[in-house]
Amino acid sequence: MKVKNIKYWAFAAVLNMGFTSCDDFLDRPTEDNYNVDNFYQNDTQCIQGVNYLYNSPWYDFQRGFIKVGEVFSGNYYMGSSPYLDFSVNGTDADLINMSYSLWAVNAHANTVYSNLQSANASEAVINQCMGECLAWKGMAYFYLVRTFGDVPIIHDNNAELAAGTYNEKYKVKREDVYEYIVMTLEKAIELLPAATKFDGRIDQYAAKALLAKVYLTKAGVSGTLNSSDLAKAAELAKDVIDNSGRQLLDNYSDVFRLVNNTNEECLISWLWYPTRDPWTAQNTLQSDLGIVGFSEFGDCWGGYAGMSVDLQDAFGANALDDPSSRIDTDVRRKATLMLPGDKYEYFWTDKGGFDYLKFLYDVDNYGKGGPGSLQSATGSNTVKHLFGNGYDHQQALGLSAGNMCSGLATHLLRLSDVYLVYAEAMMGTNSSTSDASAIDAYYKVRSRSVAAATRPTTITWDDVWKERRLELAMEGDRWYDYVRLSYHNPQRAINELKGQRRNEIYSLDSAYENYYETGKWSYDASEVRYNTDTPAPNVTESSFTLPFPTEDVVFNPNLMKDPISVDVRTEFSY
Repeated sequence: MKVKNIKYWAFAAVLNMGFTSCDDFLDRPTEDNYNVDNFYQNDTQCIQGVNYLYNSPWYDFQRGFIKVGEVFSGNYYMGSSPYLDFSVNGTDADLINMSYSLWAVNAHANTVYSNLQSANASEAVINQCMGECLAWKGMAYFYLVRTFGDVPIIHDNNAELAAGTYNEKYKVKREDVYEYIVMTLEKAIELLPAATKFDGRIDQYAAKALLAKVYLTKAGVSGTLNSSDLAKAAELAKDVIDNSGRQLLDNYSDVFRLVNNTNEECLISWLWYPTRDPWTAQNTLQSDLGIVGFSEFGDCWGGYAGMSVDLQDAFGANALDDPSSRIDTDVRRKATLMLPGDKYEYFWTDKGGFDYLKFLYDVDNYGKGGPGSLQSATGSNTVKHLFGNGYDHQQALGLSAGNMCSGLATHLLRLSDVYLVYAEAMMGTNSSTSDASAIDAYYKVRSRSVAAATRPTTITWDDVWKERRLELAMEGDRWYDYVRLSYHNPQRAINELKGQRRNEIYSLDSAYENYYETGKWSYDASEVRYNTDTPAPNVTESSFTLPFPTEDVVFNPNLMKDPISVDVRTEFSY
């Protein structure tokens, strides 16, 4: 929370929105006529004043979102990344950007919330917009406490700036930070409307879903599972399941398509707009994750990274398997990670679909601009967070994509997650349950993607643990599952991470190219093999808390001191 960043972000929302009106949900006030005195004068302006919280302040969190959530957790391979071998330090650029982005969200949410208190608009819309601010604030703190552990509480940026105490803040114990998140989301729930048209806006049930997940995580923070927290998680999740009116989409892969940016399954999402003016309103994840040449904009450089061998194993489909005899029992595999032989009808629709191997090796006719060889060291690339080419984007949204610029939504909390939160919470402190409603919730998620799935009579904690990985892979969530596990069972988390197959597979390109040219799968096992030479990362209990950015500690040495206890219900109020 470096002083210059606090000052900048605290006043950015007040003095310089910098946005022009664009489209429906993403309408923002224009820069030349915006200030606090002449804005927030009607319902439309209040909604416009909140819209940008769904994207811009989160922009610099995108890369950390993947590197922390997926590389750390062993779902995604990124060679030489400090997130792969647990060597991240306080000077890491992505860590710094991620930290500042989260504090930016908090500052913007605080500032807009404060501005709305004196708005000249209907009570219903003011309450709705204030509730949205608090929900995003709660989400930001949920990421902060799970990433950095004990963190300061910045309740009111204007008050901090007026008092001049922004570089004197102490860390607050994480259990108190969790209580602060609970308090914040409770107020959001009080303010938010009970239902929306599922248009992407956060409603009361979205906030309840987030609070259910917070309680599931908070349950272990003392070192042992708290049955009361688990019961509260179950209660909230069940309310969302039974009363929100939301349903899972029939087809898993449809959740992540452009045409379904706002859909009834997705409770909280970043909603981006395809523009580079202003920079930060757009989604750039395809650039970081897509293979060179995947779009025509010259902005994809993620081909050398890929889905981990360990995640492939979890799906029961490996890059070393014969593609012609591969049988996917789980449709989420293909919707999450590409393997040789895969074709996607929803990418490159103007070319009849996207063919993974043809793209890699037919660079003269089909994969023009492509790499001409396999780049991924694990033999697999991601599917999630890709929108395709410019034609796909135009057809789906009626708007053009551009260089590092798409409007593909990034889903942070989905109904399937809530089902699994409920199933796990209903176990309480046990390792399994035969409760019918918990089994129904688990089976609802699994049966959508595994056609042969039968409804079990008992589910175990391990069943739900694996299901969460398969359902939510590449959605920035898996590492935070390990963090919450580390609260009450650190050795289990350590052992699992050390036991993963996190390394590359040698010489896969020759095997893939031969298969593409001949249709026959064969390779020299002495050359094409999984790397067993690189040792497992040195994971310890301290690995589950990332360091603060070094320059933050320089500006505020109190961040290196022991955290303090705060009675947040007494100290703060909304």
